[in-house]
Amino acid sequence: MKKKFNNLPDINGHFDQYGGMFVSETLIYPLKELLKAYKKIAKSSNFKELLDSELSSYVGRPTPIYYAERISKELGKSHIYLKREDLNHTGAHKINNAMGQVLLAKQMGKTRIIAETGAGQHGVATATACAKYNLQCIVYMGEEDIQRQKINVYRMKLLGAEVVPVSSGSKTLKDALNEALRDWVSNVDNTHYVIGSVAGPHPYPMIVRDFQSVIGYESKKQMKTLYNKEADILVACVGGGSNAIGLFHPYLNDKVTIFGVEAGGYGLSTGMHAAPLNKGKPGVLHGNRTYIMEDKDGQIQTTHSISAGLDYPGVGPEHSWLKDNKRVKYVSVTDKEALKAFYYLTEKEGIIPALETAHALAYAFKIAKKEKNKNILINLSGRGDKDIDTIAKMSRMDL
Repeated sequence: MKKKFNNLPDINGHFDQYGGMFVSETLIYPLKELLKAYKKIAKSSNFKELLDSELSSYVGRPTPIYYAERISKELGKSHIYLKREDLNHTGAHKINNAMGQVLLAKQMGKTRIIAETGAGQHGVATATACAKYNLQCIVYMGEEDIQRQKINVYRMKLLGAEVVPVSSGSKTLKDALNEALRDWVSNVDNTHYVIGSVAGPHPYPMIVRDFQSVIGYESKKQMKTLYNKEADILVACVGGGSNAIGLFHPYLNDKVTIFGVEAGGYGLSTGMHAAPLNKGKPGVLHGNRTYIMEDKDGQIQTTHSISAGLDYPGVGPEHSWLKDNKRVKYVSVTDKEALKAFYYLTEKEGIIPALETAHALAYAFKIAKKEKNKNILINLSGRGDKDIDTIAKMSRMDL
């Protein structure tokens, strides 16, 4: 019997050995409350119709698929298509999940929203949804990321959110997530925690995946109606992994080759990267069992990526399961390779991608040089204006 890849998690939130609910007793109740509300409210036809309407009129869905004709011809004989999530309101895929979760929280009677963010796009998206639905918003962000993403920090504050700097650890995404979890423990009655990726304890990996799967469902329909073609190869960057699973999940039982691209940083051999699926091992982080980067003593290792949104020592548990079952191939791209892809797409197609997305582009460009007559669909998960300060400090002479 052919294996099915879209029927998990199980009732306990497991993707075989991955996933689960590894949290303090204080958080068991709000997690179960969230799961119950999600099944009752978010699965209802009324909620789905309301969310679809908001995604259409407010977010700007469906996002288009763009045929990158010029680079397709330059790179080889394959065809490169871009799913333009960068054209969403706020500039990235993160708004899909933020709108869904904040709308759900409001219907649950919550009055306070907390979130964590690395690249800032999830923070901006959550602050945007909270402004729309008139809810208090607190965003935790590592001090290192605040320096890298000053534009997004200012956007969050403009939208009325309180941005709380996190100075512990590496001062990046994992530390922001730690602080957000501590906040939630103390304020479970009136607070909903909007996790931005397919990580964290059950039911978050499932909830975020479901809200992001609009990307894949739209893509399948658009490739047929707009181009009368089907995708042969899917490519997306993977940090926590929400944009990737959003594209991949509706395709998992189809005949399509799938690549998830992690941050190779300075190179996998250097130890300065953020590629747990390539160089990590199974362990527990932020409430779930998944592939993580840890040392011989079980301590979480410091990560590095030029892109703040990929700078995370873990990954969503469904990605770990897909890796072990060889349904998705997880590869890596270095900082320099991502930068080259960033400049290439910007100059050849007039589209400035996020540095996270540039990792997916870099690997897809490698594929395009080798394969012939393949339809390569890349999730262009975000736009690059948030990264302009980082790019401006780089010298192209170093590439």
